[in-house]
Amino acid sequence: MNCTPTAVLLNEATWRFVADHAHDDIRRLALQGGRWPDVDLPKALEQIGGRQTARRKLPSWAAVEGVVYPSRLALEQCSSEATARYKAALLPHGGTLVDLTGGLGVDCAAMAAGFERVVYVERQSWLCQCARHNFPLLGLQHVEVVNADAEDYLHILAEADAIYLDPARRDIKGNRTYAIADCSPDVSALAQELLAKAPVVLVKLSPMLDVSHTLAALPHVSDMHIVSAGGECKELLVVMQRDHHGSTTMHCANDGDTFTYQWGTAVQPPAVWDGECVSGMCLYEPNPSMMKAGCFGHVAAHYGLAVVSGDSHLLVGSCVDDFQGRSFSIHTIATMNKRELRQALASIAQANVAVRNFPMSAATLAQRLKLRDGGDTYIFGTTTAQGQHVLLIGHKHPCNSRVQQ
Repeated sequence: MNCTPTAVLLNEATWRFVADHAHDDIRRLALQGGRWPDVDLPKALEQIGGRQTARRKLPSWAAVEGVVYPSRLALEQCSSEATARYKAALLPHGGTLVDLTGGLGVDCAAMAAGFERVVYVERQSWLCQCARHNFPLLGLQHVEVVNADAEDYLHILAEADAIYLDPARRDIKGNRTYAIADCSPDVSALAQELLAKAPVVLVKLSPMLDVSHTLAALPHVSDMHIVSAGGECKELLVVMQRDHHGSTTMHCANDGDTFTYQWGTAVQPPAVWDGECVSGMCLYEPNPSMMKAGCFGHVAAHYGLAVVSGDSHLLVGSCVDDFQGRSFSIHTIATMNKRELRQALASIAQANVAVRNFPMSAATLAQRLKLRDGGDTYIFGTTTAQGQHVLLIGHKHPCNSRVQQ
């Protein structure tokens, strides 16, 4: 059925209240509920909070008047527009797409533009009501909304050109789960049936999953995309293709940059840093997607860098203009010897302290060094291949425009 905002959620007074207070502080409004006896305040505050979250996470949705936002949890769990658009680019266009785990519908909406017919499947009737209302407002009249369980619908599905799933990562008690088999639905158990119904299946998984275990659990994986934004790993995307039998192409995507390599491809062991500080030496920290993939040998080979050690996940070498991560000019290297530390830190009162493969936390190291946080000096505590604990002290390198804070 077609639902209006009033029929789905709000009476007329409540809907006017949402429009009038769209930019107000919901905590302040919550304390003044007695002023508006005709307003369903809890629902109104949920909608106002949803609009405010959408302005940041879903700007094109927020720009459309009348969009209904479901629970706060649904908004927290949904993709951002940027990651939704990334996923949409991974699927072939044309034909029929089936989204078996519709949720708020952000991913479905982004993908729908490339297909002639789209089926949104969601087991929660409330989310289906919102989807039936929202999709036409977003210009997606060709999306069919089906209130059903993902597995049940898959069993009766004849065929599709592509299937998308974002398995729920919470158990019946609301606790977070991460293993593929513990999510709902269990994609590893359904993989063969999914591929029998569609030649291409795209699955969004938790970024907490181990990459190698994921590849071992799922068949016919042509591509894996590790997507990061703002210095944080956001999504693990797996593309399964019915006719794929070769190696998996890995895509480490981070804020518009992508590092690609073949999983399982052998590379020449990278050179290992000898612990010396040379003129023009730079330190490199791979971006979160590279870190998640653990492709340090591939990164070192691609950029011609040496690894600090096998476990430090840092690289050193000359200036690299297009390194996909953070880079720093190193001017001082010190051991934890007290005399060396006094000399190295003589003119430093504050610094950004980080550790990689080091016997103390960053906070403990900063306290030990008696440094305030911040400034333009960066100190990395790490361990060399020879087992020596050292501090690498320097500044951001200007040759890398991609460097993040």
